[in-house]
Amino acid sequence: MTPAARERLLGITTVLVAATLWGTTGTAATFAPDVSAVAIGAVAMGGGGLMQAALSARRIRRHAGLLRARWRYLLPGAVAVAIYPLAFYASMRLAGVTIGTVVSIGSAPLLSALIEARLDGLRLTGRWMMGAGLGLAGMLLLCLAEGSGDGPTGIGSAVIPGVLLALLAGLSYALYSWTARRLMQGGCAPRAAMGATFGIGGLLLMPVLFMTGAPLLASWGNTAVGLYMALVPMFLGYLCFGHGLARIPASTATTITLFEPVVAAGLAVVIVGERLPAMGWSGIVLILACLVCISAPVKATTRDERVSLAGPEGAPDGRS
Repeated sequence: MTPAARERLLGITTVLVAATLWGTTGTAATFAPDVSAVAIGAVAMGGGGLMQAALSARRIRRHAGLLRARWRYLLPGAVAVAIYPLAFYASMRLAGVTIGTVVSIGSAPLLSALIEARLDGLRLTGRWMMGAGLGLAGMLLLCLAEGSGDGPTGIGSAVIPGVLLALLAGLSYALYSWTARRLMQGGCAPRAAMGATFGIGGLLLMPVLFMTGAPLLASWGNTAVGLYMALVPMFLGYLCFGHGLARIPASTATTITLFEPVVAAGLAVVIVGERLPAMGWSGIVLILACLVCISAPVKATTRDERVSLAGPEGAPDGRS
């Protein structure tokens, strides 16, 4: 295996670990039903973001000049980080856990590809397009299965804003993934880029947490949920995501995170007790097929294929 192939495999693996950790958030939130979606989002991403910044403080100081010079990427990325959890958790409360997760995560690869195609001139391979199509078909089946089960039935007054918030979450997710990768390609170390982006985003979320977070201290159970959300899926998950994002394009990374709704649906069945119809399981199979299609090794024999696998700069590991 070539060094470039090893780097790509490492990037895919760490993004999959991140997606698995993120897939636990919906189930974890059910253990604190009296905590609002806004408070859950603020403590999860805000707390996790500040911990990332603290862990990466030395690297952030070392790259401070470069980060200031590239503030046009840093600032929009931080704002997107602050918007994402508020929109994501609110969408799950309004449209249901499965639909909120599926639309948020499922829209991100397409939006990420549009961002890269428009701003980076990235040409996606036919295999990526086929994999994304499988993933989208799988997510559609999951949504239909949720609608035919105990979840929301039809497009109601709460589901429509929930889906719109999920699309906003997908856009913000795609945007901060792209800006963080651009910072890395401009010379920032991955932990410096992610730590600065998420640290500023976490600071932006602190006023929201102070205004809505009182229920988190109302019981040990609520506090435990808040600590788990900040430490495991957000802190550890985004460390893994940043590690992978330095090695594969943002569009590929966001497509691989389609594994998140698979984990979320499985945990909802096993732990929460939700039932998933056969249509939903068919959707999960299609999403897994998407991951195989996106992640399987290929020979990048043409320039377009090399660009699609390595990123717009053409560096195999995604770093300049």
